[in-house]
Amino acid sequence: MPKKTTSTGLNRELVEQIKEGFLRHRHYSLAKDEYTATDYDNFLSLAYTVRDMLFDRWIKTQQTYYNKDVKRVYYLSLEFLMGRTLGNALVNLGIEKEAEVAMKELGLDIAVLREEEKDAGLGNGGLGRLAACFLDSMATLGMAGYGYGIRYDYGIFNQKFVNGYQVEEPDDWLKLGYPWEVERCEFQLRVRFYGNVRVERDANGYERYIWEKTQDVLAIPFDVPIPGYKNDVVNTLRLWTSRATNEFDFHDFNAGNYIDAVEEKNLSENISKVLYPNDNSVAGKILRLKQQYLFVAASLWDILRRYKKHHKDFKDFPKKVAIQLNDTHPAIAVAELMRLLVDEEGLVWEEAWKITQQVFGYTNHTLMPEALEKWPVAMMEELLPRHMQIIYKINADFLAEVSRRFPGDVDRLRRMSLIDESGERYVRMAWLATVGSHSINGVAALHTELLKKELFHDFYEMFPERFNNKTNGITPRRWLLKSNPKLSTLITENIGDEWTIDLFKLRGLEKFAEDKAFHKKWQDIKRENKVKLAEIIARETGVQVNVDSMFDVQVKRLHEYKRQLLNALHIIHLYNQLKENPSMNFVPRTFIFGAKAAPGYFMAKMIIKLINNIAKVINSDPVVGDKMKVVFLPNYRVSLAEKIFPASDLSEQISTAGTEASGTGNMKFALNGALTIGTLDGANVEIAEEVGMENIFIFGLKVDEVEALKKQGYHPYHYYETNPNIRKVIDLIASGYFSQGEDPNLFKPIVDNLLYSDPYLCLADFQLYADCQKKVSEAYLDTFAWTKKSILNVARIGKFSSDRTIIEYNKDIWKAEDHILK
Repeated sequence: MPKKTTSTGLNRELVEQIKEGFLRHRHYSLAKDEYTATDYDNFLSLAYTVRDMLFDRWIKTQQTYYNKDVKRVYYLSLEFLMGRTLGNALVNLGIEKEAEVAMKELGLDIAVLREEEKDAGLGNGGLGRLAACFLDSMATLGMAGYGYGIRYDYGIFNQKFVNGYQVEEPDDWLKLGYPWEVERCEFQLRVRFYGNVRVERDANGYERYIWEKTQDVLAIPFDVPIPGYKNDVVNTLRLWTSRATNEFDFHDFNAGNYIDAVEEKNLSENISKVLYPNDNSVAGKILRLKQQYLFVAASLWDILRRYKKHHKDFKDFPKKVAIQLNDTHPAIAVAELMRLLVDEEGLVWEEAWKITQQVFGYTNHTLMPEALEKWPVAMMEELLPRHMQIIYKINADFLAEVSRRFPGDVDRLRRMSLIDESGERYVRMAWLATVGSHSINGVAALHTELLKKELFHDFYEMFPERFNNKTNGITPRRWLLKSNPKLSTLITENIGDEWTIDLFKLRGLEKFAEDKAFHKKWQDIKRENKVKLAEIIARETGVQVNVDSMFDVQVKRLHEYKRQLLNALHIIHLYNQLKENPSMNFVPRTFIFGAKAAPGYFMAKMIIKLINNIAKVINSDPVVGDKMKVVFLPNYRVSLAEKIFPASDLSEQISTAGTEASGTGNMKFALNGALTIGTLDGANVEIAEEVGMENIFIFGLKVDEVEALKKQGYHPYHYYETNPNIRKVIDLIASGYFSQGEDPNLFKPIVDNLLYSDPYLCLADFQLYADCQKKVSEAYLDTFAWTKKSILNVARIGKFSSDRTIIEYNKDIWKAEDHILK
């Protein structure tokens, strides 16, 4: 890379190199010039130019891994929420300034070009975004890390609102091409489904299982480069797409049966068509299981192929391979690796099982039993007959071991069996992952303790040494350096730039916590970010917001346990207060929501409708004026999140204690200087420990109190009867006040749910939440104290870097080399 720089630190040779590459690609790759090129063409030209720089490093990185025969870490995840790549690649290559100048000198605005890129939304929320952060950290730490997933034709749906209701539209993110991927047809393979299993004996008298008469699908890999931060490392995300083994039936086509001719092709390609097909139907369940097996089978074959380039047998496989299962979605990998080792590679069962357990680690992401995947045995036997045989064998061996450890405990055998036989028989995929792995981890200290105490208690008693905690983290490169450049510059100017690869260095900000001149700069940057977000809000929703109000933000998936509804109830409570006393002292607030509800999740979609209707009423009420505004930004996604976090004052992390595994949005808000209001749930507990209880707003029932309340019998109607604030809020909803001319009983399902069920204790926590919010308003009035808290939140958030998380995974589980290219 050219190194000549100007006095401003600008690398002039690199500027010229980017300009030259841009013009070359626009001319030769796209056959366009400055007169015919669209903004998207210009984005592509810049992307191709940056891609050239990535490819050089990518090839050298992979050559080094091969030549050194390093241990490789494979992260198997059904979701990778990558967002946009251009800006992230510019930051990690360290060429953001040069690219901006190069485009300016060509008469282009790089900010406009960056907005042309579609988000790669191959995930639903935190799980997929965590996977993306982990890939960034592995590359930055110089580890031979690989992501494996599915290249969905359609990612997480695009969301729009029609009369306040969520409407889903297909996310055709590949419509105009994806400049960052490379198709690797040479590594395609057949993935088998259905068929039957035949047994025969080999020359040594061992039984060998032959899976035959299958229906096959091709898995085609597409590789995406993952750059580390300023270290010349570029790792790989390999995504699989499904294609038919034959394009179409030529005989049917010639006979005029055009639809029949392409039926197999269509059925095959459906597998990778849509992120998480609706599994409410049998066909949907089969398709989802096919997705999971397709990417697992293809990935494990690929892992073995790579290993066998250097090794003639499998005795060193655990020394060279670590595979992390990101939740239960890839759990079928345990059975598939056993099939490959025993059936394809000829290992004896006991040796294969020992290798399998040494290779796999399993990360659990949920405390809710209903969220743990279970597949009907009958479906598994039909779709993956050999795997079901393997699972039966694993289960028989495991239950024999349980019986030896706990003789006579029949109920324990029933609880720990990989097969749930309480009704229709199901395979418990979390149990399969747990039994087949040498490491099981939760993703926050509280979450892991609850796993050991409740969900996996039997397994924890059986092998406590396998359980460990790995608190989640986020990459500071995307979530501060890229998304909040002004704040990043202020931090670097005052404490240096080492924080970008060692987030604990942010501690250096503590000495500015009471520096009034620093406060002013900090406040100005926050306000500038709020102005930018206000422009987006006006453009997207038509609502003009007061940038000097507190930006109170809740952005995440829409789920009842995350309690967007509790937030909405509190908004109505404040509205009631203002209506009763318009002249009251009131700290102006702008309530900002962003969330997608699963298409089939009725209650979540009704909550979206309620919030949108609340917004419509409050935003048009002259009594309220600029004191309160409510906005629900449509189509929440990574690129929008990058604009929201830097502008936020208050972060809503208000899940019912004991329901959120970790959360990562809470970390992104704090890293950008927002203060948290939250329950002692997930990683909130550790954030409070790090930043100090005086710099966070904690409320609500704790886990043990939630359990005690439910155990004694929770009666939400009691809170309605005894708390006039709750009664006024619910009565206003029930009266049809927010129905806006529609059916007055429109929100009756929400009202009934709150009064007679309230599974996530919104009413039990309401007054505690409202009281805490009052403290928030009082704190916000003291600008100096608030800014001090904001600075200290950023200074003390270092623990929550995904770099730290990956270092811990590697030290305790994977044991791979790092900084390999040094």
